[in-house]
Amino acid sequence: MVKFILGAKGAGKTRWLIEGANKEIESGNGNIAFVDVDDEHIFTLKHEVRLINAKDYGVETLPELYGFLSGMLAMDFDLEKIYVDSVYKIIPIKSENLSSVYNELEIISKRSECDIYINVDFSLDEVPEEMKENAIEVK
Repeated sequence: MVKFILGAKGAGKTRWLIEGANKEIESGNGNIAFVDVDDEHIFTLKHEVRLINAKDYGVETLPELYGFLSGMLAMDFDLEKIYVDSVYKIIPIKSENLSSVYNELEIISKRSECDIYINVDFSLDEVPEEMKENAIEVK
């Protein structure tokens, strides 16, 4: 399963992801990863959640992100959920290519049976109609 977390800048998307990761680590049986573009949230995430700075690994394009996430999943078969925060700061993601981003991530997600949550700076109105069922808007 892939879900886009939507909302304007400052709406609370990052907080939603952090709370989700922290809650899941308490109730889940698998591992949880939080991919970000800095280490700012190291003290807000529970220590069992693996914080990974994508910039440390040279992730700068969508294909690199797909490869990076695939590598994480290939290495850790117990990875249950991946929360991806703020990659739009280093990778340009446009509303018109959300469907292709979703399709690529869904392949990765299904293959490894891992849920992926990724935040983007769009409102629900800016998302293509076919993507709305795969989106959660934070206001």
